[in-house]
Amino acid sequence: MSQTLRITLLFAVFSIVALIAITSGKYSLTTNELWVLISNKFTGNIEYNRTETVFWQIRFPRILSAILIGGGLAIAGAAYQGMFRNPLVSPDILGVSSGAGVGAVFGIFLGQSMLSIQLFAFAGGLATVALVYFIARLAKQHDPVLSLVLVGIAVSALCGSAISLMKILADPYTQLPSITFWLLGGLSTITASDLISIAPLMLVGFIPLILLRWRMNILSLSDEEARALGLNVEVTRLIFILSATLITASAVSIAGIIGWLGLIVPHIARLLVGANFSQQLPVSLLVGAIMLLITDTLARTIANIELPLGILTSAIGAPFFLMLLLRTRKGS
Repeated sequence: MSQTLRITLLFAVFSIVALIAITSGKYSLTTNELWVLISNKFTGNIEYNRTETVFWQIRFPRILSAILIGGGLAIAGAAYQGMFRNPLVSPDILGVSSGAGVGAVFGIFLGQSMLSIQLFAFAGGLATVALVYFIARLAKQHDPVLSLVLVGIAVSALCGSAISLMKILADPYTQLPSITFWLLGGLSTITASDLISIAPLMLVGFIPLILLRWRMNILSLSDEEARALGLNVEVTRLIFILSATLITASAVSIAGIIGWLGLIVPHIARLLVGANFSQQLPVSLLVGAIMLLITDTLARTIANIELPLGILTSAIGAPFFLMLLLRTRKGS
């Protein structure tokens, strides 16, 4: 099967999953009702009823956020795995999720508004990665990639300690439930204004990855081989780190910590189209969007209460990752 046909089939699957997601929920919609809602929006014939409100103010922003965040985390994961030359790397490896968690928990602990909490989370994610990069640059006696990974693990552990401390100090009746729910991740509180605020930032992160996608194949070689081919390894790696971090921090700031997507989806993309990053990029985007749409739809529909996404992504992702590990041949 050709690569083009595989991507076409993936896009067809994505369209079907998106249609199911947008019509499913406590207030289910038929395809005819969906067509009427969309037609009324474009013709200006809006009926201010419950169906219109549920669809345009809750369901539609949520579906768009699942597509944007799922695809974004998947692309960031593919970028991290490529530049660190390690299939076990995820967007969390440099502490962006942990740093965003510290920022968000600190905002909740201070009793800030939702917008302030999102800003705290975004700033915390970026600041943590900047700290990791700065410390790793000081460890000149070690391999640069290894230094980044090890420093990222250490700083993530410190962030986890800070989060635990604030959870102990938080009010157990008001602040602690909010902290716990945010750390588990979810799309239930995302509004259209949230999407408008993060979409440009994620687009800024997407553009360098798309424009420099062919350089990722070179960066996946050893640093000596990459330099021999004329690549400025340090600058290129920094651009990829900044881009992937910006995408991840933007996603985590409004959705909380959604694990496993950035780790699993690049593996699926490699199984479908191989190790060429230029082909992995669109496939990771589609598969990430599909997986988060499916997970979010399950979170909204399989129980009387909405389940946090972090629970479902871990429950689905861990066994799936083990299956991939057991099925993959040595050296493949």
